[in-house]
Amino acid sequence: MLLTAPHRRLAVAALGVLLGHAAPAALAAPTLRYTLAMPAPQTHYFEVEMNLDGFNKAYTDVKMPVWAPGSYLIREFERNVEDFGATAGSQPLRTEKVDKNTWRVYHPKARTFAVRYKVYAYELSVRTSFIDASHGYVNGTSVFMYPAENKQLPSQLEVKPAAGWSQVSTSLKPAGGTFTYRSSNYDELADSPIEIGNQKIYTFNANGTPHTVAMYGDPIVDEQRLTRDMQRVCEEAHKVVDRNPLDRYLFIVHNIDRGTGGLEHLFSTTLSVSRNAYASEAGWKGFLGLVSHEYFHLWNVKRIRPVALGPFDYDKENYTRMLWLSEGGTEYFSNLIMQRAGFLSPDQYLGDLSNGINRVENTPGNKVQSAADASFDAWIKQYRPNENSGNTAISYYDKGEVILATLDLMVINATKGQKRLDDVMQYLYDQYYLKQGRGFTDQEYQDAVAKVAGQRFDEFFTKHVYGTEMLPYEQALAYAGLRLSVVPTPATDIDLGARISPANGRQTVAGVVRDGSAWQGGLNVGDEILSLDGVRVTDDLNKLLAGRPVGSSVKVLVTREGRVQELNFPLLASPVSRYRIERQPNPTAEQQRVFDKWLPVRS
Repeated sequence: MLLTAPHRRLAVAALGVLLGHAAPAALAAPTLRYTLAMPAPQTHYFEVEMNLDGFNKAYTDVKMPVWAPGSYLIREFERNVEDFGATAGSQPLRTEKVDKNTWRVYHPKARTFAVRYKVYAYELSVRTSFIDASHGYVNGTSVFMYPAENKQLPSQLEVKPAAGWSQVSTSLKPAGGTFTYRSSNYDELADSPIEIGNQKIYTFNANGTPHTVAMYGDPIVDEQRLTRDMQRVCEEAHKVVDRNPLDRYLFIVHNIDRGTGGLEHLFSTTLSVSRNAYASEAGWKGFLGLVSHEYFHLWNVKRIRPVALGPFDYDKENYTRMLWLSEGGTEYFSNLIMQRAGFLSPDQYLGDLSNGINRVENTPGNKVQSAADASFDAWIKQYRPNENSGNTAISYYDKGEVILATLDLMVINATKGQKRLDDVMQYLYDQYYLKQGRGFTDQEYQDAVAKVAGQRFDEFFTKHVYGTEMLPYEQALAYAGLRLSVVPTPATDIDLGARISPANGRQTVAGVVRDGSAWQGGLNVGDEILSLDGVRVTDDLNKLLAGRPVGSSVKVLVTREGRVQELNFPLLASPVSRYRIERQPNPTAEQQRVFDKWLPVRS
């Protein structure tokens, strides 16, 4: 007969008794505990201990990620690991390194053992970890290893701050005990940065959720204005997707001499900001724009994501052709959020979008690399630009923003002002994140746009996302009663097509624009400019050429690799055009409806 599970267990136990032995007890599930210490922060080392219990094989491999999600570059975090070792009780265990980021611990007779290592952390950016005498910052992928076959294992973390430090800020949930936290798997641990020190703590609520701001660096800032304006940005951001996945959120803000940007996480973000940013209106809005961008990532990327971006493979590149949406799209929505929250007027927003069009259309690489290819090649190009990058590549941030602006206007027009890309984000959130717990493919994104718009835009994607044809700005803007004014540089204006860098009293070529005068004349990056038409050069060559007629020839003397050379070439007209979005007088009712849907005025 068919036995139920309880009856089967009783039968097995009884059989064991009849055979003269008891059934073995079930092996306990493995557990993992981390301890993070920093006894000498001035030396820039974190000390990590991993306590592993219930690991039954003869050996266990532990790994260190080679990259940080959200920052698409192999950074080789394992290079900062020192003093790796393991023990079972007081007995040392044999270990060996089996590849660049994997250590093998042999424990054939021990189910319980400890791994200890140090991490040198002295790169203060949002992508890396850092510790000195003033504070510590942990970006999990660069500090915490994980058992290679147990990445989904829950863990507990105890943080032991350095002497004199009283604060630990993290989005990890408390686990009981002082500065002790829990994570449901390694992804959560790695995706929850930690600030340790004496940072200032501010709080506010947005959309019914508690938000914390941990400020390092003692900036001079109006606390009331800071929390009020950040709350406005966050509440407006919630309206885009109209879904709240949060029960808490943390902003870690590093106020330093020169900010380096931000990095998104599941329930938090780290912002690196100039400590002087709050002193001017432009700086204040720049800070809020960064808040808006990184905060909107909690939907776009962390939950609404291309299928390649999670679960993560921490050993190698995770390729996607959709960073133009994940990053450029986030930039697009973050600027809309600033406008909808009242920090930008519609005309100011249009001015910023005009600047974005100028950046894209005046970059030669825009005609060489598509937005999709820029996304795919992020791992080898985005974070490793050189003097020729502008000629061969385009930023998926800039290109993605203008793609989304154009597409949004087309969707609003197609639905007669009823739908916009906000609705596409809501659909993606519900369909893939909530219902299926996964990311979406490139094709599924196009299908989502078509579903919301009631028509397909396949040709648009082929030409402008996967191809390099110029976007139909004028057509899209006309839907909202706008026009794109194109102001070409006067034909009488020459352009050297080279960037000159003054250093130590020398005028050195730092970049050459494709097909420009310098490019065609043979001027190279690294050349030191000595003279122009026989006259010693002590200033930027671009200034010295101002006013010369197009087609006139110049004689430039340079030193290259220690040798003096003379170059003769004609000066060409500047290829740069200036784009400006302008309102058309007397828009139709249909145009006004599209405009109002796109850029509503805050009530």
